[in-house]
Amino acid sequence: SAALHPDTGDTIPRPFRMSGYVPYNGPICVAMVASQSTPTLLFWSWVNQSQNALINYYNRNASSEMTNATFAKSYAAAVGSALAVAFGLATLIQRRYSPAQAKNLLKWVAFPSAVVASSLNCYIVRSPEIDSGVPLVNSNGDDVLPNETSKIAAERGVNSTTLSRALLQAPVYFLPPVLMGAIPLVKNALLRNPAMRVPVTTYLLLVCFGIGLPASVAIFPQMGEIKVEDAEEKYHKLQDEKNGGKPYEVLFYNKGL
Repeated sequence: SAALHPDTGDTIPRPFRMSGYVPYNGPICVAMVASQSTPTLLFWSWVNQSQNALINYYNRNASSEMTNATFAKSYAAAVGSALAVAFGLATLIQRRYSPAQAKNLLKWVAFPSAVVASSLNCYIVRSPEIDSGVPLVNSNGDDVLPNETSKIAAERGVNSTTLSRALLQAPVYFLPPVLMGAIPLVKNALLRNPAMRVPVTTYLLLVCFGIGLPASVAIFPQMGEIKVEDAEEKYHKLQDEKNGGKPYEVLFYNKGL
């Protein structure tokens, strides 16, 4: 079930499940897009990346233990880098443009800062998996080499998850402002009634988020596969005893979400 972690069987808290990403993270994204000052943008960037760090933690490959100290260091590095990106872009805009122009441009800071920050967040929080490696299993889910792990598969899993996080930011932070400025009907309605900007932004962002999340996750399925020849040498000559002793050609691993 989506509520249970495939490695540990533990229940994932509702706000940190993939099924809870849109309803819990959506309002935070709206607040980021609607931010018109640097302190406000930094606050919501911190909230956003804190939740992202916990989503990455709870949906990682948990076959190897991650200590609280390791997670704390990863969290600090991930959120710190996110705030640095948001602050740097916001400061650059405010220095180069007039207050009125800067106020209008700040809504675009959320997109590039979220791409960089979410990617860094995911990679940093999940990077301990690369050091420890992940188990490889056959098509039945049986561990083909008990007590052994593949760092090559772990690196592929972390990299593909990081890329999916980066791709997710486009429909969430880029499309809503573009649609609000490019569709004449919407643009003119907002000019006549500025109070509609927040509800329209909320609606478009949640719709784009709801479409973009399953699409970005589907690009890289949770169970990744790796050719035996691409894995470490210790996996090269393993045989499938349940299939007449034939050598394995492809093995699988939980890349996380």
